[in-house]
Amino acid sequence: MNTAVVATTSMSNPFFKFQQFIVRHDRCAMKVGTDGVLLGAWAEPAVSIQPSAFSILDVGTGSGLVALMLAQRFPQAHIDAIDIDKSAIEQAAENFAASPWSDRLHTFHACLQDWHSHSVPSLERVKSSARSDARWSSVEQPREGFYSLIVSNPPYFQNSLKNPDKSRQTARHTDTLTYSELLQHSARLLSPEGTVALILPAEAKTEACELARMAGLLPTRITHVYSKENKPARRVLLAFVKPKYRYTDISTYRNSGTVSEDSLVLENDTGGRSAAYQDITKDFYL
Repeated sequence: MNTAVVATTSMSNPFFKFQQFIVRHDRCAMKVGTDGVLLGAWAEPAVSIQPSAFSILDVGTGSGLVALMLAQRFPQAHIDAIDIDKSAIEQAAENFAASPWSDRLHTFHACLQDWHSHSVPSLERVKSSARSDARWSSVEQPREGFYSLIVSNPPYFQNSLKNPDKSRQTARHTDTLTYSELLQHSARLLSPEGTVALILPAEAKTEACELARMAGLLPTRITHVYSKENKPARRVLLAFVKPKYRYTDISTYRNSGTVSEDSLVLENDTGGRSAAYQDITKDFYL
């Protein structure tokens, strides 16, 4: 596989080109990066759900990267993408409109805490033969228990020095969306057997698993992400399911063999992409 990057994720490059779509991110606080790519390539709904049409919610979509990757992977999925940063959601709408899946991708300028059954501003695409742009309209939001998959690459800095850039501060710090809020509202919005998939700092795993349990969600997949072998894990990919029947003892669920736990090393000995990382991203990177 040719792993050459057409456009890097540095601040000076306004876009990143993948095999089937381009992500412009010059108006987004957080640029295209490894965390988003990993989440978009790893997250998936329950196997029992996949043959049918289903809905996905991307929380804090930013440039729309994860939503675009999921639209490519799951042609039967309809995806709602929300963000509280107006500039980011406008750019996500433009990226969606330019993609092959514009009819299945929808952007909303909204926060997760208020995401329930009432009309909110939606950035809908208006297409003509010459151009594609956006307008604001009002649409009815989905009801609780609607989504088969919720994904988020959430803010992760807690009690740390904040960036003076307000957009980057919002995107990076948990002030606007705590882990507890993310998991509680995901539980509210997920359908039975629905999955919430997250990428977090490795040190947040224990806290996230406990908060998920308190929200009535149970772990199904855990992948520890290492930059190199023999280095501490940098990130953890977590998937939690909303069970049909509530377990009162999480150890019973763990002992039933339903939790899959593995690891992923990103770099090989020469500093290039590892074989495992190439395999998980083979349908995306050029």
